[in-house]
Amino acid sequence: MPIRHAVAKIAIAIWLLSAAHADAAPNGDATLSQRHRFDIHVQPLSGALRELSAQSGVRILFPYDEVASIRSRRIQGWLSTQDALSRLLAGTHLTATPAGEGVIALASPASRSTARRTLLNLQYAQASLPGGNPPLTLTPNPEPVEEATPIIVTGTRTTNRTVAESLAPIDVLGEKDMEASGKQSVRDLLGTLVPSINVSNNGAGASWAVRTLSLRGLGGDQLLVLVNGKRRHNSATLFINGSVQNGQSPPDLDLIPGNAIQRIEVLRDGASAQYGSDAIAGVVNIILKTDKSGGAALTLGSTADNGGWQGRWQADKGFSVRHDGGYIHLSADAVLQDDTITQSSPIAGNFYPTVGGVADPRNASVDRHRARYGQPRVIGGNVGYDAMLPVGTGLEAYSFGTFSKRHAAGWLTYRLPSAANNIYVLYPEGYIPRIHVHDRDYQAVLGLRGTLGNAVGLDLSSSYAQDRVGYAQTTTLNPSLGPGSPTNIYLGTIRFDEWVTNLDLRREFAVGLSRSITLAVGAEYRRDRFQIRPGDPASYINGGYRFPAGHHLAGQLAAGIGSQGVSGFPPSGSGAWHRDNWSAYANVEGAITEGVEWGLAGRHEDYSDFGTTNTGKASIRVEPVRGIALRGTASTGFRAPTLQQQHYASASTIGVVINGENVLRPVQALPVDSPAARALGAMPLRPEKSTSYSAGIVLIPAPNASLTMDAYQIRVRDRILLSETLQGAAVVDILRANGIQDVYGALIFSNAADTRTRGLDIVGTYRAALGAMGSMMFSLSANFNRTKFTHIDGPPTGGPGIAFIGRARQGDLSEGTPHDKFIANISWETRRSTVNLRATRYGKIHARAAALSNVTADWVACTRTGPADTGCTPQYVDNLVAPKVIIDLEAGYKLTKGVKLSVGANNLFNIYPSKLKPATQVSGNLYNAYAPYGISGGFYYARLNLDF
Repeated sequence: MPIRHAVAKIAIAIWLLSAAHADAAPNGDATLSQRHRFDIHVQPLSGALRELSAQSGVRILFPYDEVASIRSRRIQGWLSTQDALSRLLAGTHLTATPAGEGVIALASPASRSTARRTLLNLQYAQASLPGGNPPLTLTPNPEPVEEATPIIVTGTRTTNRTVAESLAPIDVLGEKDMEASGKQSVRDLLGTLVPSINVSNNGAGASWAVRTLSLRGLGGDQLLVLVNGKRRHNSATLFINGSVQNGQSPPDLDLIPGNAIQRIEVLRDGASAQYGSDAIAGVVNIILKTDKSGGAALTLGSTADNGGWQGRWQADKGFSVRHDGGYIHLSADAVLQDDTITQSSPIAGNFYPTVGGVADPRNASVDRHRARYGQPRVIGGNVGYDAMLPVGTGLEAYSFGTFSKRHAAGWLTYRLPSAANNIYVLYPEGYIPRIHVHDRDYQAVLGLRGTLGNAVGLDLSSSYAQDRVGYAQTTTLNPSLGPGSPTNIYLGTIRFDEWVTNLDLRREFAVGLSRSITLAVGAEYRRDRFQIRPGDPASYINGGYRFPAGHHLAGQLAAGIGSQGVSGFPPSGSGAWHRDNWSAYANVEGAITEGVEWGLAGRHEDYSDFGTTNTGKASIRVEPVRGIALRGTASTGFRAPTLQQQHYASASTIGVVINGENVLRPVQALPVDSPAARALGAMPLRPEKSTSYSAGIVLIPAPNASLTMDAYQIRVRDRILLSETLQGAAVVDILRANGIQDVYGALIFSNAADTRTRGLDIVGTYRAALGAMGSMMFSLSANFNRTKFTHIDGPPTGGPGIAFIGRARQGDLSEGTPHDKFIANISWETRRSTVNLRATRYGKIHARAAALSNVTADWVACTRTGPADTGCTPQYVDNLVAPKVIIDLEAGYKLTKGVKLSVGANNLFNIYPSKLKPATQVSGNLYNAYAPYGISGGFYYARLNLDF
């Protein structure tokens, strides 16, 4: 019944919009609504207007005093003349009025005019048709000062809003920004260029292959990713042990070809009412290429100290389809990346067993540096396409998509030869489990867009996506199976499917205000499905093996059930789950008077498993003086738990404290409805709700300079968080009572806390034309961010000493990402050369300990002999990542037309994060993995670009 009601409401909206068709055309001139294939390059606005005239057949009159120093933007695609003209004029304050059949006159609004005008200022020129009279010219066109700011499509339903006119803070990263960044992935590029975004580099077990984004201190699941305005599906993988990203399963941006992207728009504002419930932190909208250009690039590089050779090959090319403006742009991206093996700390303990009371002499001279921490080995490829074909008057069919395969392999933690979780005859030198993650990912979108009756904008689309991840381990074993254990074990497969269908309608209405208002309405249906398939029996069964006579652990049960490193998915935790969700929205934008703009949005959502919700957003922008604007937004959000958060179950080996000693033991992620989770106090998950406010100022003192400052506050109630590692005797007893053996900790999702995030974003840019020496761009941006817990539930019913959101988890969210981040960037471009220099300062980060450990005054682990032992005391062993400045540099030179060679360095001075305190250097780890710039040091590369 609710779906039928929604369909009826949308049908009524379509009828209302179509019925008012006569009001839609601003001037009634049919020539302006005719669609043409436009191809207008960046150039002086006067030249662009002449090209528009020639390509459309419309004559245009314009004032030289208003266009003399304006640079046009690129206009390409199948558009109506009205739409193409509005995009050219966006951000210029010029308005178009009819001056006869097929004739348009451009003028500046009276409120924007200067106090005095000379006779020369009032004269006009005409962009004539080919073969017609030449345009009237009174003075030569001066050289343009700057390129106009780009038109945005994120955070607005209008078609001609620029970055400077946005009602909310937004960053636009173009092709030049992406190329000059030197970064090898979309994810790292965003973390490098946007100060309010941080990349998580740490994870454990099956999740380390996926690195996620944090925007404004919130989680990856609270950031909506779009491709061409359509929802990008989430990863099937659940991120475990990753500070602020713990328990998230966001989209994997590494599975989008970087060379397929024309630009990226980052909306730094809550947008649940506009795009969907999970846009609490903001939106990343990736716009794909649609032009007919092409290129190829080969990048080769390595770290300074740790290996990690990397080769990346990219190629893309656009093609025309038929003669009426159709196109297809194809992209391919392949990468080969080797492991990095960073410096490690010595591993303590007896490597070789003591047999018959006789110590093995090799323990005195053995090389104790056995750990292999660093980036994984990766081989993978992505392909993508974007295509369009006109189908009748005013409509076009379109499709785009990506397909990816990736194999990532990485080392986990070292097991000693003498350890109880090793079978000595299989691994006499100990072993490091190597986990293999096999991704197969695709998404395809098919749609129809255009105008109905030259009045109503239509966009109807459907998208299907799937992310399938298979896990396996080599150099591992199941100790409980003894010498008969396999050493290569398949762990199981997880899969996430998403089907989304959207209908969007847009129309402009003249209501007597300074400008027409834009009304957009739409609906969305989404179906999600999550599946877990079990692994080999050897990955999870208990074989009950006891060490035989003559073994140094004779008679004891082998420690460890299931595959070591990451346990496989058992049949009891496997299955398939799904949910349906439909929503309807309305969005209206307009201007009360010149310089006062507003926007309202509302959304209704209905989940099959979490009921209904309504979210809203209000925005305003006031520009009392040209070049100075104030803007503000208020919005609400709603996010239901993902299916992964409800049902994921797997065990990984991570650090726990046992008898005051920090050791590595298996820790189990438990679904909230499992018996063990309920016994520990878990409750059914509820949706989280948010309230966001932002206020900012936009300063444009000159056409080539801008400064924006935006303050924000985001409150999240009933926040869905993965607990810190629940550990201790009470937890272990509950796990054993519920049949979970040889596991020493648990991770459980809950709604146990409310948080408040406050911050400030500052972005300043200045572009300077240097004549024969080219041009330079200077930018300085910063983010200041604080997250505070405003409420934490009391201990659950699982028993004393159990707290889902304890000291470590609070520290992860409030101190696990930098409190401040500064980015200073200088880029210089001449006819043949480019240089880009960037300095990023990351503020301090803390990794808080969950439990007390026995340590000396020098933070070395020790064994406490009693209350009088003052040299060994229980303390929280917290670790600091000290503030660091990371320098990136790239220089390029055009060898000949279409051929460019670049060399560069990410982390030029080979900076490493702070080292861990000795007591937390477990199994050889040395550097604090909370650092957003990783633990592998500097990366140095060369790149060859070809344009064709």
